[in-house]
Amino acid sequence: MEVKVLSFATENPPLPVLVVAKLAGISLSNDKSLLADCPHILHFSNGLKLYGNFALLRYIGPIANLYGENAIQAAQIDEWHECAPVLSQGSAFENACKYLDDYLGSRSFFVDHSFSVADILIWSSLLETRQRWESLRKSKKYRNLSRWFNSLLAEYGGALNEVIATFVGKRGLGKPATTKSKGTQANQESMSVNGDVSEKGKVGSRPTFEVDLPEAEVGKVRLRFAPEPSGFLHIGHSKAALLNQYFAQRYQGQLIVRFDDTNPAKESNEFVDNLLKDIETLGIKYETVTYTSDYFPQLMEMAENLICQGKAYVDDTPREEMQKERMDGIESKCRNNNVEENLKLWKEMIAGSDRGLQCCVRGKLDMQDPNKSLRDPVYYRCNPMPHHRIGSKYKIYPTYDFACPFVDSIEGITHALRSSEYHDRNAQYHRVQEDMGLRKVHIYEFSRLNMVYTVLSKRKLLWFVQNKKVNGWDDPRFPTVQGIVRRGLKVEALIQFILEQGASKNLNLMEWDKLWTINKKIIDPVCPRHTAVIEDRRVLLTLTNGPEKPFVRIIPRHKKYEGAGAKAATTYTSTVWLDFVDAESIKVDEEVTLMDWGNAIVKGIEKDEDGNLKLIGVLNLEGSFKMTKLKLTWLPQIDELPKLSLMEFNYLITMKKLEGEDFLDVLNPCTEKQTAALGDCNMRNLKRGDILQLERKGYFRCDVPYIRPSKPIVLFAIPDGKQHIGFN
Repeated sequence: MEVKVLSFATENPPLPVLVVAKLAGISLSNDKSLLADCPHILHFSNGLKLYGNFALLRYIGPIANLYGENAIQAAQIDEWHECAPVLSQGSAFENACKYLDDYLGSRSFFVDHSFSVADILIWSSLLETRQRWESLRKSKKYRNLSRWFNSLLAEYGGALNEVIATFVGKRGLGKPATTKSKGTQANQESMSVNGDVSEKGKVGSRPTFEVDLPEAEVGKVRLRFAPEPSGFLHIGHSKAALLNQYFAQRYQGQLIVRFDDTNPAKESNEFVDNLLKDIETLGIKYETVTYTSDYFPQLMEMAENLICQGKAYVDDTPREEMQKERMDGIESKCRNNNVEENLKLWKEMIAGSDRGLQCCVRGKLDMQDPNKSLRDPVYYRCNPMPHHRIGSKYKIYPTYDFACPFVDSIEGITHALRSSEYHDRNAQYHRVQEDMGLRKVHIYEFSRLNMVYTVLSKRKLLWFVQNKKVNGWDDPRFPTVQGIVRRGLKVEALIQFILEQGASKNLNLMEWDKLWTINKKIIDPVCPRHTAVIEDRRVLLTLTNGPEKPFVRIIPRHKKYEGAGAKAATTYTSTVWLDFVDAESIKVDEEVTLMDWGNAIVKGIEKDEDGNLKLIGVLNLEGSFKMTKLKLTWLPQIDELPKLSLMEFNYLITMKKLEGEDFLDVLNPCTEKQTAALGDCNMRNLKRGDILQLERKGYFRCDVPYIRPSKPIVLFAIPDGKQHIGFN
């Protein structure tokens, strides 16, 4: 049974249903014979029909992967279906907008962390209020709601604007051209997966995802994310994991996690545990966890069968010589050994004897093939090291090239997603399955994600850890999931960034600035504000008419977001600390603004022989902040101010893109900078992981909270997307 067509009255197009149908790839039509108040109809090929908004969205939503990942999320979407009509009720409109604005204070979407039918319902209801919502959006009265509305236009503008232009315009609900995102016009420009203007697709539509897996059937797709437990998950792996999840959801299939644990020299249970932690952090939903090592007995049996069939042989050629022979297309002297000799050496390998350690098993493919991956690849090697899961039971281990096609087929994987760096080995993958007599698995390639000034090789990352150039795999300078999250990246930003790249096969070299810009848009509307003064050469300003007794005033932690709560801003005293860089720019008799207090006029400046400053001034609280050039952060001169350690980080290498260079030749000699500062007393309440903004200094993540007066609070600087290489 297939969906044939969606019909609706010309005068009453169901906007949310049309958008979801568009994203689901369902044909749209309007029926002039239907009256305006007739329910919308979804026609099926067998004659069945569904009527009405709710039923249609309930059916089409899952086809477009927009109705949640479980029953709870589906029920939450249903709740928003009931709330959406309130926006069309005149007297309740602004109250509803305020409720929605508060709800979105710390969220990017209405249900969970992803775009869903709930967002389409609210978006459509706002659009249908015509100029009423448009005027509110322009006034920025409801900032969170406007941010969300604009972000949908930026992310999904292609589909939304196409539906608006085709159907909404007929009702005069406003011009689509008014819905612009910064720097773009959704109806006029289009963007490629690299973020460049191109001829294909529209901004925010889903062109990067609108690709099909070969011979994929809804409900029958089974995918696997198969990391090797030899390091932590990094941003490149994240792309593979999220694309696997995307296609699994799109085809209503299954996704499993399989650890490719065939090299005991590199792998450990620590890496397994942290990879599972990272997968959970990314929100990857999987059916089960398996290990290639679960299949070691079957893999050994298959290798022996191939030896007996003359499709594999045991070779004792030294590794360097073997590599040269493969490059030159020269057959090994062992290639034509008889089965008995091969089985004899195979048993030596299984025993891990001295003779066995000299040998490996190779597939007998084609030594003259132009594709060098088909020139008798290695299937098995001897390795006496114990395995992290099964100890010393085995002395031989399969290679990835042998194990992967076998386990993929045995586990029922229908499509193996692999980065394009494996392109030349795809023919080998299928040839191995053919020789094994196994079901063919389809391969879908996507481009490897590369970041500027970044190494993603686990071997190279391990070097940094082992040589103590970083403080572990979760170091904030590392491109690992744990590293960038520890630096202050929200997982939501990482997911959005990765999914924007889509399933393109074009090579990507991405700027970190784009990722951090997305992150800033998420954290800025909600993170609390605090104040800090750099400790070195800080300057004392004495206010001769300041308060005789210190007093405390309660102010919001975020002036535009009530959800951040209130704080005792600081103690107001007659002597306050200023940053040296601010103080040295002040002239005598200049009026300045002390933020969250009022204006002051600097009457005197004292400077000693070392260049240290002291300022004397008077409060002028009646003065206008609009008339001052300098708006200064400050702290009171009291003993309770906590010490801060502000940490900035730089790239680990100095070259934007490594070509043939050795990364050791381009190591950055200065990758972190520590600055001592004092913070406002409210910062004693920070918890590890809290994100905040230091006024006029930037965004930070609390890595070490307040413990005692002698130990500083450690704050990691969060990049804001404004490119700057190196430290000032």
